[in-house]
Amino acid sequence: MSRNVGLWIDHKNAIIVTLKSEKATTKIIECDIERHVLPSGGGRSSTPYGPQDVVSESKWEGRYKHHFDRYYSDVIDFIRDADEVLIFGPASAKDELKKAIDKHKDLARRIVGIEPADRMTKNQIVAKVSEYFQNTGTA
Repeated sequence: MSRNVGLWIDHKNAIIVTLKSEKATTKIIECDIERHVLPSGGGRSSTPYGPQDVVSESKWEGRYKHHFDRYYSDVIDFIRDADEVLIFGPASAKDELKKAIDKHKDLARRIVGIEPADRMTKNQIVAKVSEYFQNTGTA
């Protein structure tokens, strides 16, 4: 009995559709990161050449990247035992997930496609995954 997985992903959430015995189940994994605007500098001291309150942009970006690494790790943990995986979605999240999956050679071999897709409803995602695996004959 095969377990095929279709995965729509962006930087806000991942909608995972699992097809098993022609029955589709869905799981949503949220990315709870808040994008916020970095302050444009810090405050000046009243003394010349005094200390400044400066925001470390690289430190903020490091935390941001670490958060996405955990998000992709959660998604990978959920799809780890799939027989075949289809990844689709807008922007770069699907490519970033693919890079994270490439570290797991056994799972990387089971990716059958990476496709661009616009924002979709949950029902549209289920329909796309079902149609994809029916057309490839592996559902």
